[in-house]
Amino acid sequence: MGLNLSDKKAVVAEVSAQVAKAQTIVVAEYRGIEVGDLTTLRKNARESGVYLRVLKNTLVRRAVADTAFAGLAEQMTGPLIYGISEDPVAAAKVLYDFSKKNDKLVVKAGSYAGNVMDKAGVQALASIPSREELLSKLLGVMLAPVSGLACTLAALAKKREEEGAAA
Repeated sequence: MGLNLSDKKAVVAEVSAQVAKAQTIVVAEYRGIEVGDLTTLRKNARESGVYLRVLKNTLVRRAVADTAFAGLAEQMTGPLIYGISEDPVAAAKVLYDFSKKNDKLVVKAGSYAGNVMDKAGVQALASIPSREELLSKLLGVMLAPVSGLACTLAALAKKREEEGAAA
């Protein structure tokens, strides 16, 4: 059963709200994916903060019109699942990683910062570490000198304590 006009307007409004705060949109063809696999994909997307939905292409075209993602409208043909995320790499990472395990999900295109990307572009974006990974690496680099100093001071204190006990 098709959507009536008010339902279509609600879907366009919901997608427009997601697009307004998004940095990345990735589209993939999902022909032949089993329900269990699609459920796994949705779970992975939810954990990564990715808005993931199967939508009518015409409704998404209306939602992205007059936005930085308008160039992606040409790629919106066939049965597509849309991954929309505020994190620049999350949508690409979720869909691309899943497509490596399930050959029925085919990443078609994406858009980041107003630039339309092909499958290779989405793959390159997916290979970038996520924000959390980069922050943890930065924190590790920043803490290394402090922990080294703490270890040195602890060893020095232990050495002096042993010298004091021996005397």
